[in-house]
Amino acid sequence: MTVNEQIIDKPGTEVDVAAQVKIKERSRFVSRGGEKLAKGLELFAISVNGRVCLDGGISTGGFTDCLLQAGAKLVYGIDVGYGQTDWGLRNNPQVILRERTNLRQLQPKDLYGDGDAIPDLAVVDVSFISLTKILPALWQLTQPPREAVLLVKPQFEVGKSRVGKKGVVRDPHDQADAIFQVWQAAEKLGWKYKGLTWSPITGPAGNIEYLLWLNMESEMPPTDLNAIQQVTKSAMTDLGNS
Repeated sequence: MTVNEQIIDKPGTEVDVAAQVKIKERSRFVSRGGEKLAKGLELFAISVNGRVCLDGGISTGGFTDCLLQAGAKLVYGIDVGYGQTDWGLRNNPQVILRERTNLRQLQPKDLYGDGDAIPDLAVVDVSFISLTKILPALWQLTQPPREAVLLVKPQFEVGKSRVGKKGVVRDPHDQADAIFQVWQAAEKLGWKYKGLTWSPITGPAGNIEYLLWLNMESEMPPTDLNAIQQVTKSAMTDLGNS
């Protein structure tokens, strides 16, 4: 709760009757990342119920929480860091957490034992590394149809010369180039294009992020740079950055 833009967290605090009081709604996920993935699952009509999933870059666990609430049977959570994942998820028997683990270098034999269920749906939210560098490992760690929802962060895909103040990529053409670069790398491995949208929430510095949907069985034609540019321009308009 805030009173006149000041956070109030002590029960019984007296406030002026004319004060501006705002009560923040409790998030439905352990982090705002869950809202990002939720849009993709809903818009793309991806069925998660009963599936084994892989969360690359689990961090606090927003994506994993979203998957579990959507009915996932099991989630492998991978993160290079340590101690960030929500306590409830950390102790959830449906979550197999692998911390201090570099997804880029992870091999199936290091994650799965004999008879273990292999994910056929992967979601990825990583920072400070291009998605193109982790896609080969992601392909090896999943099984057909290898459905994937990738959170594309343009600031980690384009060169430094195209990143503006505070690390924000504002040009929709640069954003489109970043997405197209990831798509081309995925296509070379065997993925097919399914869909693209933008996250309803920007990154901490204000970067617009995108959800790229892939699998091995799409009947849709491959996307092209012009089509992606239409999406990035729409995102700029929708999020007020045009």
